[in-house]
Amino acid sequence: MTDLGFPLWLSLRVACLATAIALPLGILIAHVQARFRYPGHGLVSTLVLLPLVLPPSVTGYYLVVLLGHDGLLGGVLQRLTGISLMFTFWACVIASATVALPLVVRSVQGVFESLDPSFDEIAYTLGAGRLETFLRVRLPLARQALLGGGVLAFARALGEFGATMMFAGNVPGRTNTMPLEVYSAYVAGDDARAHLLALVLVATSALVLIASERIARSNS
Repeated sequence: MTDLGFPLWLSLRVACLATAIALPLGILIAHVQARFRYPGHGLVSTLVLLPLVLPPSVTGYYLVVLLGHDGLLGGVLQRLTGISLMFTFWACVIASATVALPLVVRSVQGVFESLDPSFDEIAYTLGAGRLETFLRVRLPLARQALLGGGVLAFARALGEFGATMMFAGNVPGRTNTMPLEVYSAYVAGDDARAHLLALVLVATSALVLIASERIARSNS
């Protein structure tokens, strides 16, 4: 039980970085999907939201197909730079960000679609450009959804298991996040350790939710 610190610290770092990737990318995708109709709009929505309904192991499999040693992009990256993403810290981050991204898009897109277009028109008449209007009008109006999307992304990334197992593996001292440690302890028959790890993970997730609720109330 003395090595609890590493998987917890790893999981927190992975969740923070995955959220830092998924939140701005999800906001951008949600904005584009809410404001514009273009050929392939429905296909983009389907691809972005697909990890919500796919088993995480399938999502992880396709990450391997795309970014693995011999993957469509991963193979090219390895041949050109010698860098392999599989079984690394960044594989954990990518897997977690992939499954967290749809939650951000779902949380934010509906709010963007419901915003009154007159707010944008007023900003344009006052001389604001599209980027300034987005940053100073649309984002502040959607701040509650942004906060909710960020919290959901962090919580999902913190608890990610299947895609991480497929793409990053369970390498002690490198990719053994808290959910993987719970699984390893359970398989090894160490119920006491599995119980402790699960409790720590539950407590950490609960603290995140409590903190987000307080922030939301203070901003309301």
